[in-house]
Amino acid sequence: MANFEELSQAVFDGDGEQVVEITKSLLGSGADPQEVISNGLIAGMERVGVLFKNNEMFVPEVLMSAGAMNTGVEVIKESRKNFDMPSSGKVVLATVKGDLHDIGKNLVGMMMESNGYTVYNLGVDIEPDKFVEAVKQYQPDIVAMSALLTTTMMEMKSTIDALVEAGVRDNVKVIIGGAPITQDFADQIGADGYAADAASAIDLCKGLVDGNARDALSA
Repeated sequence: MANFEELSQAVFDGDGEQVVEITKSLLGSGADPQEVISNGLIAGMERVGVLFKNNEMFVPEVLMSAGAMNTGVEVIKESRKNFDMPSSGKVVLATVKGDLHDIGKNLVGMMMESNGYTVYNLGVDIEPDKFVEAVKQYQPDIVAMSALLTTTMMEMKSTIDALVEAGVRDNVKVIIGGAPITQDFADQIGADGYAADAASAIDLCKGLVDGNARDALSA
């Protein structure tokens, strides 16, 4: 009979067909859908995240694993119409005003979703007031901003200032990332954290949502 370790391995291998087969088998044998997600699907992506962080896996492989995991999630949703997906937290994600880069941002979003976060991906070239609207609408735990250009970095500060002015800054944690971004810059503009890559962003989010930001930053 299929087990969680086999499902985790199938996700790790990026084998969508195998993920579907094992997920159906586990559900058919009476496994709890939430355990299938936590102990099988997410467990596989956590292994991917560790290797990706250590430069032992690369973006195409990560995308394959994330896609495989998503096929398993869809099987669960289809078989359990009233099943509520467990959420590790809610994240509003976007590239800031003036910046059209989205590959890194989308990878971060996919990794977040694969780790159980509900992600509201606003897209690229997002003005500060759009971030404010999204925070009011979705009430996220985290706002994640990306910038790939030195000329758009300061839009991160403009966005934080807008959140302060709107009275919602204290309701969220703000994290930033992108090629020109550093921890020093994050400190300068009042962000709660900086992540150098998608895997680090997951660690950071976990720490911030759990209230252990310093542990996440040193992970």
